[in-house]
Amino acid sequence: QVQLAESGGGLVQAGGSLRLSCAASGRIFSINAMGWYRQAPGKQRELVATITSGDSTNYADSVKGRFTISRDNAKNTAYLQMNSLKSEDTAVYYCNADIRMTFPRTLRNYWGQGTQVTVSS
Repeated sequence: QVQLAESGGGLVQAGGSLRLSCAASGRIFSINAMGWYRQAPGKQRELVATITSGDSTNYADSVKGRFTISRDNAKNTAYLQMNSLKSEDTAVYYCNADIRMTFPRTLRNYWGQGTQVTVSS
């Protein structure tokens, strides 16, 4: 089995920074794209940022220039550095990844359980 575990969420004042981590564990053969999504109360889950295995990145317009996604392939971990946080960034942040297990070698999509980010104004 494979698990994704997020960490690094918390309460921060507007203008502050947080760094989220997403560690994949289990019988992992390879990881393709990884990404971060978020869901605010009463709203649909939305894309925040993605990163491919070749380190190509994509960001939602609302976070461009403030958030940076990165990954450490040796650690099977993705990161989301969030700067200049705004109250509208308040949400549960979820990690997502396309992972191929050692056996069977099926590519599947996985979600973490989420970590709360609260930005106070």
